[in-house]
Amino acid sequence: MIRVGINGYGTIGRRVARAVSLQDDMIVTGIVKTKPDYVSMVASKDFKIFVPDKTYEKAFIDAGIKVAGTLENLMDDSEVIVDATPEGQGEKNKDLYVKRKIKAIFEGGEEPEIAEASFNAYSNYDDARSKDYVRVVSCNTTALARTLHPLRERFGIKFVDATIVRRATDPNDSKKGPINAVEPSLSIPSHHAPDLKTVMKGLNVSTIAIKAPTTLMHVHAVRAELEKAISKNDVIEAWKGYRRIMEVGKNSGITSTGQMMDLAREFGRDRSDLYEIAVWTQSVSVDGNHVSYIQAVHQESDVVPENVDAIRSMFEIADRDKSISMTDGRLKIEKRVF
Repeated sequence: MIRVGINGYGTIGRRVARAVSLQDDMIVTGIVKTKPDYVSMVASKDFKIFVPDKTYEKAFIDAGIKVAGTLENLMDDSEVIVDATPEGQGEKNKDLYVKRKIKAIFEGGEEPEIAEASFNAYSNYDDARSKDYVRVVSCNTTALARTLHPLRERFGIKFVDATIVRRATDPNDSKKGPINAVEPSLSIPSHHAPDLKTVMKGLNVSTIAIKAPTTLMHVHAVRAELEKAISKNDVIEAWKGYRRIMEVGKNSGITSTGQMMDLAREFGRDRSDLYEIAVWTQSVSVDGNHVSYIQAVHQESDVVPENVDAIRSMFEIADRDKSISMTDGRLKIEKRVF
């Protein structure tokens, strides 16, 4: 059993902790929280609670939440730390992990340079093998890699142009915006293009990002120039063998992200998460060697399976296909077509 500590228990951390706890070959040794909030109160029933250092203990004790120790104590009992702290904090924490000679996984909010390898299970699983520090790329980059990798494998890709309509913030965050505006990123390409190149080496890609006043999901409009002419059926067939790609057809009645998340609720998963990247098959359009499609991305959960697979790759305990099958089985990810 790989002993996994979770530093940070927000949107991603709490989901990774749950996913790890469901696996047969790893165990959660504890989670690190900074505030004794409602999340801490619920989490304390399932996991040991640790704090960054002793200065945080009193607030938890006053709130009636038992503290098992500090981050230092958690590292004593762990083989790897999943650092799901807020953007930029992981870079500060890395010095501590290096000092303690403990492996660590960072999330997509950190710069690629923080790790020895960036990671996507489909496109570059083996790059994390035996590494001490690995970064799971962002939710948007994960989504693009998921659907583009099968196309690249089967047909080759000359160029990708993707427009990313981003949710403004996560559902539980009432502090961020925009509330009544659409806010484009004026840097072209957006940061997603170079990020995608860290897990799909040599890919020629450009991205545009636009922030919209919603909290549910991201939406991507993808256009790729392939190395050979294909048909629409060829594209859909290329995605068939990938459980983390969900095909949503016109007969499903799903035409919005609101309906997509309602579908996810029907799966009965923890937190109604949608780990899969949902592609509207009706949107798939092919003109010679050009293919276009639209996909929806649940930003709170699509990177969760990748964190689990990254752990196995780092410890070299399973190859890509075996790890993905193990993760998908425990998270109830199956090939779905609607």
